[in-house]
Amino acid sequence: MASSSSSSDWRPKLVLASASPRRLALLQQVGVEPDALLPADIDETPLKAETPRELVKRLARMKAEVARTTARNRPELSDAFILSADTVVAVGRRILPKAEVVDEAAGCLRLLSGRAHRVYTSVCLITPKDRMRERIVETRIRFKRLSREEIESYLASGEWRGKAGGYAVQGLAGAFVIKLVGSYTNVVGLPLYETVSLLEGEGYPVRFAWLNAA
Repeated sequence: MASSSSSSDWRPKLVLASASPRRLALLQQVGVEPDALLPADIDETPLKAETPRELVKRLARMKAEVARTTARNRPELSDAFILSADTVVAVGRRILPKAEVVDEAAGCLRLLSGRAHRVYTSVCLITPKDRMRERIVETRIRFKRLSREEIESYLASGEWRGKAGGYAVQGLAGAFVIKLVGSYTNVVGLPLYETVSLLEGEGYPVRFAWLNAA
């Protein structure tokens, strides 16, 4: 803390292990600008009998570890913080896919129609000294009962593509939400309170950009 006045133009590097524009935008919303994006191409298939919580924790950790290996081999990122996240939508123990084809999205929407579901995000942070910190956040959501026309119109929008559970709460599907209990940003893909807490807890200066905004 004592060095803030003499090194106000310096901060540690941060790598975001994600290609998600939503996660990047959420970080930028709170003034955090990653120095590099290193998305990890991993197999996201759930293991047999794996729970939603177990799945998001495993995938977020794998993403962080892959990005760490890449970053540590780059001189400019060798001592960077590594931040990753994974989000899963589940009805009970049933894990919904990240919809890539229209039939997957349609199946998700029919399943979610008129009922409650949960969204889990695991955030994983690896520090420059290779300390790993993790946090799992759960949000409960209830959808209205969707008519066939509503489902067909949403599918036609294409907004579902690549989204866990076949929808994006920050977009058109926000009109389907009757009730949301917990973190809204968790449902978008990165729970900001918990992410900022992890970063600050390990010494990353989250408010650096706030102080240097003028």
